[in-house]
Parts: sequence; structure tokens; C-alpha cells
Amino acid sequence: MKLINLFIISIALFFSTPEFAHCQWVQTSGPAGAFVTCFAIDGTNVASPNLFVGTPGSGVYLSTNNGSTWSPASGKLTTTSVHAFAVDSTNASSPLLFAGTDGGGVFLSTNNGTLWTAVNTGLANTFVQALAINGARLIAGVADGAYLSTNSGASWSAASTGLGNASVLSLVMSSQGTSSPMLFAGTLAKGIFLSTDNGTSWKGVDTGLTETTFQSLAVIGPNTSSPKIFAGTFGGGVFLSTNNGTSWKAVNNGLTNTNVNCLAVSGTKLFAGTDSSGVFLSINNGTSWAPVNTGLVDLSINVVAVSQTNLFAGIFNEGVWKRTLSEMNSVSQNEQPVTFRLEQNYPNPFNPSTTISFVLAERGMVTLEVFDMLGRKIQTLIHGAIEAGQHSTRFDAGNLPSGIYTASLTTNNVRREMKMVLGK
Repeated sequence: MKLINLFIISIALFFSTPEFAHCQWVQTSGPAGAFVTCFAIDGTNVASPNLFVGTPGSGVYLSTNNGSTWSPASGKLTTTSVHAFAVDSTNASSPLLFAGTDGGGVFLSTNNGTLWTAVNTGLANTFVQALAINGARLIAGVADGAYLSTNSGASWSAASTGLGNASVLSLVMSSQGTSSPMLFAGTLAKGIFLSTDNGTSWKGVDTGLTETTFQSLAVIGPNTSSPKIFAGTFGGGVFLSTNNGTSWKAVNNGLTNTNVNCLAVSGTKLFAGTDSSGVFLSINNGTSWAPVNTGLVDLSINVVAVSQTNLFAGIFNEGVWKRTLSEMNSVSQNEQPVTFRLEQNYPNPFNPSTTISFVLAERGMVTLEVFDMLGRKIQTLIHGAIEAGQHSTRFDAGNLPSGIYTASLTTNNVRREMKMVLGK
């Protein structure tokens, strides 16, 4: 009997060790219940980098211990809906942290979020959706184009030649640190654009693309002679260019959900966060994908980021989760079973109405809601007991402005999400 008891105790101790606990996704201590929209990492302190998250109404939070604890970092941030970050760590003793906000323009902090100052001179559109930085040059993607600052945000000028009034959702640089990096912009319903002169002028680079909305961009080998540019889409999965945008091809083998909200890179590892199927990993430039979701209780991924040895994920109203990178050296086959499925709305993009379909494996209580980009509930479409099988409902957005909306389906305390593009 003593031997059996010792054996049981040994098993319990093994499963409670930190090593085992981190062989899956684990939830960090916060921000509690936050809808995380963006990450920023200031790696000037190599031992413990500063990790920032932005939210659509609660401002900025900071962790100095890889997510173990979080604290508010929104001093004098007068607009608390944060959509984008950029970090200039050129001066290690005083890194610059920029935050792009919804209606408040760009804010700058030189003390890790303790205090923020608006830096909007010349920035005519203060609804900032994306930021990219190259030394003192800062690019802001807004709802009707882009703006350029050559003096760390002190002043701005329009930088939309060739871009028109395209709504810029994402920005990424290749050859960062050089005088003329390759700057890519993903837009809402107008494809991908390239600038080779720091945003002064742009040209469309759409050959091979079958989608037009790109919320996420990433680069493997950004400072090599042959960088690999990846673009995530709503419904079309991931596209790859190996010739600086001259042509693109879809790379979706194994990517069972092609509604990609975000991308992140660690060396040769490429991670894709989806709206309702969790995180996928490719270790061969998108040739094949597999899910890496063990431990996640919600598969609605808004944003992913790499910091040191960890991959972080912001999950819809579930705060920040993390997983150790080293355990994801090969693709996992332990995909979570799917008890229900939320399908992509059709048509998408749509105007003014669209059909939302879902499949239930068993009867259960179902809530289907629609949220805007700030996480505000727009409408409850379904709330009640639904039988197993295929179901669909119409969503009429005739009184709503153009933009990206989120459909959220919840049953048995599990949630799935998808993005919908309303274009008027």
C-alpha cells in the first residue's frame, strides 16, 4: 500500500511541476478578461523584456516578468482604445514606445507607459490602425491612407501617393535598419501595397492574390537577400511572396481555418492565429500547417507575438496566454476535438446583409453575437436552445458603417469567432 501511495504522489508531483505545466498553453495573470488588440516587446533588457498589450478601451498594460504579473501603463493616455504599437530601441537607456489609438492619434511614452504624450502635429486622421518604425521614421496606417513622420512623431505628413484612400490594416518592413527598407501595407478590400522609399510612394503588388483584405503581415529573414513575406487574409488563409511582392501564392495545406487574424515569426517558425480554430504552426514556410492548441480553452485568437522563449496570444475577452517556443519544434497532431463549427459568413465582404452558418454536434444553449472592432456588442442574433445540425441566420448591417465586425458563437462555455468585412 505504501508503494502504491508513493507512486500516486510521484505522478501528482510530476504533473504539477512547472516543466509539465508549460508543455501547453497557460493563461497569464491578466489583463483579466481583457480583449487584447496588440502586443509590443521592448527587448533592451535582454534578461526580462518589457511586454506591452493594448486593449480597445482599457488602455495599455505592462509585464516585466514574461506575463507573470501585469500592471496598468496608461498614464495620461487620453484615448484608451489602442490598436497598434511600435518600439524604437535605438537608445537602450530611453526606448521610445508609440501607441496608435482609435480617434486619439499617436501617443509616445519614453518611460515604459508611466506617462504618454500625444504626437499628432500634421496627422489629419487620428484613427490609427497600424504602425511601423525604422529608426526615426514612423509610418502610421489610417482609415484613408498613411502618414509619415521623419522625426519620431514630432510632425507628420501624408504618405499616400499610389495608396489612394485605402484603409491600412497592417504594416511590415523587410530590410529594416537600412535607408530604404521594403515596406508592405495590407489594406481593407484593396490588396497589398509596397513602398521602397519609406512611404513616400506606393504601388499595388497583387499578382497571385485571390483575396483583397489583409489584416496581418510577417517576414521570415527580414534582413537577408531573399526574405519571405507572408500575408494573412479573411477566408483565403496565408499567402507567401519570395520575391518582395512581385508574385504571391497561397500556402494553406493543413490550415483548416483560413480566417487568419494574426501572424508571428520566431526564426523559421511561422505562427498563424485564427478567428475560431486557435493557433497553427508551420516550420517550412507555410508548405504545411498543424494546430498547436493544447491547453487553450478558447480558440478565438486576436493577436500573437514572440518574446524571448515564449509565444504569447491575446484571446477574445480571455486576456493573455503563453506557451514555450521550444516545445513547438515540430508540428503537433493533438488537435482539439471540434464539437461545433462556425462557418465563414457568405457573402464576405458584404453589403448590407450576409448569412452566418454554424454546425452543432449536439443540442445545447447557443449565443450568437456580433461585435465591432472595439469589442462593443452590436447585436445578439441568437440566444437559446438549438438542436444538433446545420443552422444559419441573416445579419443585416444596413445601419452600420463600413469596417470589420466579429461574429461570436458560444455554446457549452466554448466560443468560436470569425471576422466579417462590411464594405459600403
